[in-house]
Amino acid sequence: MDVLARRKLVSERFAERFGRQPLVWSQAPGRVDLMGSHTDYNLGYVLTQAIDRNTWIAARPRNDGKVSIQSLNLEGRAEFTLDQIEHDTAVPWTDYVRGVAAILRQQGYPLVGFDGLIHSTIPFGSGLSSSAALEMATAVLFRALGDLEIDPVQMALLCQRAENEFVGMNCGILDQYSSAMGRAGSVLLLDCRDLSSKTKPLAGGIQVVVCDTRAQRELTGSEYPERRAQCEEGVRILANFYPGIQALRDLSIEQLEFHKATLPGMVYRRCRFIIEENQRVLDMADALTAGGRDQISVLAAASYAGARDLYEISCEEMELMMAAMLSAPGVIGARQAGAGFGGCMVAFVEQGQVEAFAWHVGERYQASSGIEPHAYPVSAAPGAGPLSW
Repeated sequence: MDVLARRKLVSERFAERFGRQPLVWSQAPGRVDLMGSHTDYNLGYVLTQAIDRNTWIAARPRNDGKVSIQSLNLEGRAEFTLDQIEHDTAVPWTDYVRGVAAILRQQGYPLVGFDGLIHSTIPFGSGLSSSAALEMATAVLFRALGDLEIDPVQMALLCQRAENEFVGMNCGILDQYSSAMGRAGSVLLLDCRDLSSKTKPLAGGIQVVVCDTRAQRELTGSEYPERRAQCEEGVRILANFYPGIQALRDLSIEQLEFHKATLPGMVYRRCRFIIEENQRVLDMADALTAGGRDQISVLAAASYAGARDLYEISCEEMELMMAAMLSAPGVIGARQAGAGFGGCMVAFVEQGQVEAFAWHVGERYQASSGIEPHAYPVSAAPGAGPLSW
């Protein structure tokens, strides 16, 4: 669906539901990490790209201090008062909107209520940060309606807090920062310690392709916090030998290996993956800019092997997708994306062979898994902001 058709659809549905046309629009993109799994909450580096799949909110301001929110993608509607924001167990996806409002109010920002209708082209639960895009689109909307002064990095931090403190997901800054700071035509090399980033161009002829396993995730909810806690335990133990360290990024692989015997086996494996992955981020940034196909292939393979064997975030469907991607025409390299345990994976593909690559992946993966995947090219997109027509 092109932009004009999408705008027409959302405008018509808004008028049907709220009786009037929307006046203010916001958007925020999803993201795919090109290298750097789970490095963000370890204050490391991530090579990330905002993508041309995004979340829109069409809205009209209200003067009664209430928010009424609906979605074209998800069931349920909700209304809440801005001076008494509570969780919604009946329509839980609205907690992302409520959480942003709650944190902004906590910080003293005056908020204007609105009627809002959401439309997203980001697949949910796929590892492309649909939740962060909704948070960022909500923050952009509140900023526009209230004429608030909030810069993009500050907005990303506030939305991260909304997810950590209100939604209850102890995520790092990667998703919100990528959505806030995306640049058309470039990827971001993000330093998660000081929240600075450098834009890096992709070399000509290389196309990023997202390959969605569409696997049904069967997580207990403990996998992410467990791995974070294991990394933090490693830092606590190793700080006895290196008192100045604050995160795994402060350690070399040589230092880790020297004190391997002091660490529980699982903690050692988690730490080793993160330390090696941090270096791979820096190396991949150079390789993608220079167009070094061989290095891209080696780095992507090492990242996936570490994610599978050391960090243990793979699953059967991811293994089958890796086999499909690596056997496809035009593939340069392939790896996991997002938190793992299913969801999306990412491939670097020769631009002229994207269609053949996607067809092969679809045929091979469906034959081996029984699941029809989605494989599609993505382009680097601008960060969150208002939409004007």
